[in-house]
Amino acid sequence: MRFPHPALKREAGAVAESELGAAREIAQALSATMRSFPGCVGIAANQIGELTRVIVVDISVNPKATTKSGLLQLVNPVIVASEGSEVAREGCLSIPDYTANVRRATSIAVQALSPGGEPLRIETDGFEARCLIHEIDHLDGLLFLDRVDSLTSDVFRRKKRAD
Repeated sequence: MRFPHPALKREAGAVAESELGAAREIAQALSATMRSFPGCVGIAANQIGELTRVIVVDISVNPKATTKSGLLQLVNPVIVASEGSEVAREGCLSIPDYTANVRRATSIAVQALSPGGEPLRIETDGFEARCLIHEIDHLDGLLFLDRVDSLTSDVFRRKKRAD
């Protein structure tokens, strides 16, 4: 879904234990959707119209990444610790025509459940941390443009690549 679709600005609801089967299906749909967009490294359930707390991140093929956890399918993710601060450029499937300079933590710890209900703790940094924070923001109804310091100096029209 693209901005200004209302689902992108709504907070997603937590997944109850009895809803893990549906969360597993959403995680699979998110993974397939993410892979259908070249260069996409993460997606949140809000972006496919599901207001439930499920995200998928996989930065394993991205050259910017130093820490790579592989495919992360996370249910009810919560950032439980963060350190550092860095401004870097971000983009989003839901706002495809723009990128922006966004300040994010450089190191985080996230607690979540796997789609099968197993407790997970991910400690990561750099680009992977940035991607996880970006997707968790989606679950809270926040877009990367909500995090920029200045809409006039930190937002850029995306350059079209020649194929």
